[in-house]
Amino acid sequence: MKIAIIGAGNVGGALGTRWAHAGHHVTFGVRDPRDPDTLALAHSLGPTAHVASVAEAARTAPIVVLATPWPATKEAIGACGDLVGKTVVDCTNPLSGDASSLTIGHTTSGAEEIAKWAKGAHVVKAFNQTGAENMASQEGYSVHPVMFVAGDDATRKKDVISLARDAGFEAQDLGPLASARLLEPLAMLWITLAYRQKLGRDFAFALLRRRK
Repeated sequence: MKIAIIGAGNVGGALGTRWAHAGHHVTFGVRDPRDPDTLALAHSLGPTAHVASVAEAARTAPIVVLATPWPATKEAIGACGDLVGKTVVDCTNPLSGDASSLTIGHTTSGAEEIAKWAKGAHVVKAFNQTGAENMASQEGYSVHPVMFVAGDDATRKKDVISLARDAGFEAQDLGPLASARLLEPLAMLWITLAYRQKLGRDFAFALLRRRK
């Protein structure tokens, strides 16, 4: 698949690395395509990884992954240009400034707001429920961590489920995009355990099935 990752921070870098190693073509869309750290990351991943402006990355890929801080997300969507018909994967969480709470919830979600901003795109929620370290590697876990995927278009959701598996997760379909109202609080639970409860970042959620 050809994937544009908007943002090359911890989450964008981890996902881009996993997908490039899985054989996908990855373009990091960033404000400054000459940024040396982003260029070094792409160079380390080989010929299937590139760096471009946000607009150019989004233009050339059918799948656009939003790996941006929540306050920058609306602006990033605007910078992408025309997203009609594209799959937009929302990895964001609408966190407060101190990451102590969500700023949106109950009657909507960050993903549903993104669907309003990215008119004509097929928005799928995923890759928001755990830390970047778990996206980079699941080494040391006895089972695959789970990644829930929510979206209204079944075909686009299957593509994202495939990408979740390529990133090492057990992928679980969670139904329509409105299910992001569950996934963003789940991310808040992970953040609370990691930081306030001082569990650290080396843990993940998983699905365990009873043997019959």
